[in-house]
Amino acid sequence: MSTGSIQARAEGWLGNNDVRLLVALALAIGGLYALFSVVLGFQLNGTVNTLRRVAFLSAIYAMLALALNLQWGYAGLFNLGAAGFMAIGVYTMGILTAPVTASPPGFGLPLPVAIVGAILMTGVIGGLAALPAIRLRADYLAIVTVAFSEIVRLTLRAPEFANTRIAGVAFGTGGATGLSLPSNPIRILFYTDPAATAPAPNALGAAIFSAVEPLGIEQTLVIGWAYVVVLCLCLGLLYWLMIRIGKSPFGRVLKSIREDQQVTQALGKDTRLFKIKTFALGCALMGLIAILWRLSGGYASPRMFKPIQTFYIFIALFIGGTGSPTGSIVGGALFASLLFEGPSFIRRVVAEYLQLSNAPDTLVGALAQLGTLDVTPLLAYSVQDVSISALRLMLLGIVLVYLMQRHPDGLLGHRKAIASSVDLSQQATQEDDNE
Repeated sequence: MSTGSIQARAEGWLGNNDVRLLVALALAIGGLYALFSVVLGFQLNGTVNTLRRVAFLSAIYAMLALALNLQWGYAGLFNLGAAGFMAIGVYTMGILTAPVTASPPGFGLPLPVAIVGAILMTGVIGGLAALPAIRLRADYLAIVTVAFSEIVRLTLRAPEFANTRIAGVAFGTGGATGLSLPSNPIRILFYTDPAATAPAPNALGAAIFSAVEPLGIEQTLVIGWAYVVVLCLCLGLLYWLMIRIGKSPFGRVLKSIREDQQVTQALGKDTRLFKIKTFALGCALMGLIAILWRLSGGYASPRMFKPIQTFYIFIALFIGGTGSPTGSIVGGALFASLLFEGPSFIRRVVAEYLQLSNAPDTLVGALAQLGTLDVTPLLAYSVQDVSISALRLMLLGIVLVYLMQRHPDGLLGHRKAIASSVDLSQQATQEDDNE
């Protein structure tokens, strides 16, 4: 058996066991944060809450990376306006569900109807935004989409739309104050009247709450973990959908457009129509994922949808590798757990065990002591609460530079997505084996 045959079989085995890879990654991340919790002396409730937050963010960023991978990884559409389309989905849902008598008012629709309406609205706006922009090359498309995202964000925070009336219909975005959203819908599984101030648990809620109460686990934590389970189910469904799209004739056309659009056009495919469909579908998914993200908190604000949010999603996608659905999940989980949440826990561990004090007020003052080989001022400055955001951005920059130099395809970007309906490499391997 040739070396190429062995390598092909090994890659095939890995491709058929991606679920094992994802489960192993989840266990590794969970074990790491359980260790963090032990080091910091958390009680069981704090440990479980830490794991819940990491799992929540990992699922959200994995889904966002999958949606962006459909546009960038499959079709080569450089969409830097992801945050704007996320905002459209969340605010559309919030306006549709807000009571007519609320301030700002809404349309008072049921949550499921509002979610469907928000998905459709985000998809339609995404398709319309793609009409003029789809003629542009990747770099110009990026400029247009990031500008569109900022237009959306500034419109949502504008006082003129905080509480307005158009064509006799009253609605509002809440302006810079933000918009209240429906309460966590998963609460209906545990309470008879989830909207009540002090809701009474139903039979299921009473049984679960009484079982975890001796462990010191709060009811809100149980509800939070139930929501994480729902997110993981949504993640699994989206993962399956992306794989199906990638293997479908539609997905094969997208990959051919990414590789060489002119050749695809020469084969009789309307590449513009395929791009518009892909852009609209990706934006609709981003709107839905943003709804799942913000429903857990019951609140949305324009500051949550700054361009940095799009940058986070791209980092997650680059870590895992563009074009790979499994890589999108791996990248989203690693970004959320290590790069987004990691600096906060590192700060707490350092502050707990090094007992640093007298931190310099500026970075220049912290770096000035390095000439004497004293790193204590720099550590003291870095572990301050106000420095975590800057530390996170520095870490993201370092990781991005390293990836571009050492692993430009990401961790799983080396996998080749077959664009034809028949895997010719496997066919060649079988011929080698027969010989």
